[in-house]
Amino acid sequence: MSIDESALAQLRSTLAADDYDLAVTDTGTDVRVSIIAGPAACEDCLVPKPLMRGVLHKALGVPEDTITLIYPGED
Repeated sequence: MSIDESALAQLRSTLAADDYDLAVTDTGTDVRVSIIAGPAACEDCLVPKPLMRGVLHKALGVPEDTITLIYPGED
């Protein structure tokens, strides 16, 4: 799988405004995306997972069903 690094950088920049970051791991068959909350993170700023998966699909250029999304506080 090939991740669009430019789009990923733009998404990281958008999330950073609310004190979030992304940890992205491409296993070759799927992509694991952990959203990391900083100390000043806006608790109400993250969109619901189905919508975020769609955003990640478009931004990363990978199929939506290959994205495992982990929000802060989840393992």
